[in-house]
Amino acid sequence: MESSKKPERQTLLTSDRFTVERVTQTLHDGRQVQKDVVLHPGAVVIIPVLDDGRVCLIRNYRIAVEQELLELPAGTLEPPEPPLEAARRELVEETGFRCQSLTLLCEFYMSPGILNERMYAYVATGLTPGAQALEIGEQIAIQPVELEELDGMLRDGQIQDSKSMSALFYFLRYHR
Repeated sequence: MESSKKPERQTLLTSDRFTVERVTQTLHDGRQVQKDVVLHPGAVVIIPVLDDGRVCLIRNYRIAVEQELLELPAGTLEPPEPPLEAARRELVEETGFRCQSLTLLCEFYMSPGILNERMYAYVATGLTPGAQALEIGEQIAIQPVELEELDGMLRDGQIQDSKSMSALFYFLRYHR
């Protein structure tokens, strides 16, 4: 249950992409609880659908887990950038594709127990190929996948990235 008193916040770390704060909340019964939370500007994940119906996944080396993951293109908002613009930018950066249509599929929180990051999932269609604009350190390869293969890839654990899993499950269940 929330308190009516505004929580106290102490900044522990500020980086170029997020801030970590220690939040002290006083409960209605007077007890205090402390949580360390990550404040994030939000992010986008894009499901690029090729004209032949295949979905364009990417193979992306992730330093945090020291392995290449199969995932959807995605990226962090650059405030005050709106999610729609971020989705267009990230699609080009990571895949080289430009799109005619970008439709919001769903929104969700990545890990609300510790993180306020809101993810915006888009479906991109009418794709035109072009050159990737990778950031320094990015190692991304494009991998188109037949729509019928996605369910098995999710079930078999070939896709382990949570944002990609969430967006693809939603896409397969509600978008088709």
